[in-house]
Amino acid sequence: GHIGAPVTACAAGIQAIGDAARIIRANEADVALCGGTEACMNTVSLGGFAAARSLSTSFNHRPDQASRPFDLSRDGFVMGEGAGILVIEELSHALARGAKPLAEVVGYGTTADAHHVTSGPEDGDGARRAMEIAIAQAGISPREIRHLNAHATSTPVGDLGEIEAIKRVFGADFSIAVSGTKSATGHLLGAAGGLGAIFTILALRDQVAPPTLNLGAPDPAGDGIDFVANQARPMEMDYAISNGFGFGGVNASALFRRWDGHGANGRAAPG
Repeated sequence: GHIGAPVTACAAGIQAIGDAARIIRANEADVALCGGTEACMNTVSLGGFAAARSLSTSFNHRPDQASRPFDLSRDGFVMGEGAGILVIEELSHALARGAKPLAEVVGYGTTADAHHVTSGPEDGDGARRAMEIAIAQAGISPREIRHLNAHATSTPVGDLGEIEAIKRVFGADFSIAVSGTKSATGHLLGAAGGLGAIFTILALRDQVAPPTLNLGAPDPAGDGIDFVANQARPMEMDYAISNGFGFGGVNASALFRRWDGHGANGRAAPG
């Protein structure tokens, strides 16, 4: 079978999921393990991101408050380690072995903005296009998507670009519930996309949007966006989207549909 490892920094997990779904829909595989893993706590990684001024430094005396996506006082990300792995499976294959799908992969988009070696454009153009491609592939309207798990690493420039992308795709006053779960986990770099996708799938399964911790003063640039601040929110949702963006200008979005016992696209259900 296929084996591959996207080398696309913090977008790699979402790209692995999207690639797996493509392979299954092309009838080249029935099942795939995909996502990301990262073990980055070492002097080289920490020193490199510190030199790039990407890490939070203003909350060393309150480390539990350092990761604060979309907050006005955000100043960088908190590095984390871990893994997030999904089983993506052709529907009939999953049902034949008695698996109960959790959600369906219905759209995937990826783009390159080639703006800067470490930061994306402030207008979020590449992120916007990735989300739009995923939505178009699913054949639905942006207004059918009720929840977004944002890349949202807590960096000033990165979060701003994603805010602008969200406004351009969904409108500044449309109530898509936006969560930044890296406020709880830190930024797992290459594993971030896999973990974010898991948060998104569980949100669909449980009908609960997870909270964005430490969001006390939302960035005014995000006025009109419905941030899920500090507490989880029970809500009805059929579609949710998960973003993963990486250094070098790579952007990826995966769109999931709540499993209701009937597949929309048939050949790519996370089991």
